[in-house]
Amino acid sequence: MTSYLEVAAGIAREAGALTTKYFDKGVRFEIKGEQDLVTEADRASEALILERLSAHFPNHTVVAEESGLHDHGSDYRWYVDPVDGTTNFAHGYPVYNVTLALEYKGELIAGVVYDPTRDEMFTAEKGSGAYLNHRRIHVSPAPSVEVALLSTGFPTRRRHLDVNIHFFYQLAMVTHGIRRSGSAAIDMAHVACGRLDGFWEFRLSPWDMAAGKLLIEEAGGQVTDMRGRAHRLDSVHILASNGKIHPGALHIFDETFAGRFAYALPEITTVDDA
Repeated sequence: MTSYLEVAAGIAREAGALTTKYFDKGVRFEIKGEQDLVTEADRASEALILERLSAHFPNHTVVAEESGLHDHGSDYRWYVDPVDGTTNFAHGYPVYNVTLALEYKGELIAGVVYDPTRDEMFTAEKGSGAYLNHRRIHVSPAPSVEVALLSTGFPTRRRHLDVNIHFFYQLAMVTHGIRRSGSAAIDMAHVACGRLDGFWEFRLSPWDMAAGKLLIEEAGGQVTDMRGRAHRLDSVHILASNGKIHPGALHIFDETFAGRFAYALPEITTVDDA
C-alpha cells in the first residue's frame, strides 16, 4: 500500500508543478455545462496523471473529473481531480490543489491532496494515519460546535436549487465563523490537520472528497452525511469534523432540514436604515 501512496504523492507533486506554470502565466477558461469552468491546465494535469497511473498501474480503473471513467474491470479504482478549485485557479486566486485517492473493493486505502501554492502534501493510507509533509497530523480538540471554525462551499452548477445558504446562516450564528475557500479537498485537509474543526457541503463529486475523507478519518475525525448516516462517495451531502462537534452540527442540520430556523434571515435594509 505504501507504494501506492508514494506513487500518488509523486504524481500529485509533478502535476502540481505543471499547474503552477499555467497559474503563473494566467490561463483562459471555458464554461463546462451551466457554470463549471475548465482550463487548459485541468486538461494538461489530468493527461499527465492518467499517463503516470497507466504506467504504474495499467490495469487499475480510473475515474477522472474531465475525462470520466476509464474502466479496466479492476478492484482498484483511482479518483482524480487534476485541479480542485478550478474557479479560483482561473481567476488567479491562489487556492487550488491536485488530489488523488485509491479505493480497493469499495474501501478507500490511500489518498493525497497536494497544495502547490504552499508546497503542502497531505497524505493518508488506511490504518497508518494522516500526514502533512511527512509529519503526523490530527484533528482539532474543539469541544463543541459553538467554539468551532467551519468551512463549506456553494455549487457552480444548479445554484438555483442550492439550499446551503440556510445551513450556512444557522451555523454562522452559533459558531466562531464559516470559511469558504472554493476547494473542498483543501477544506477537508485542513480539518484533518486541525486548522478547521469541520466541513459540510452538498452534491460533491467523488473525486472532490475521496482523499479528504480518508485524511480526516485517519487523523481521528468523523465523516458522515448531514443526517448522521454512513457516508458514501455518492452521498448527496457530507459532514466531516473532528468528531466532537459532530452531534451539535447534526442537531442544527436536523432543525434546518425540518424548516425550524433558530435564526431568521435578516431583512434587507438600506445602509442608512441598518
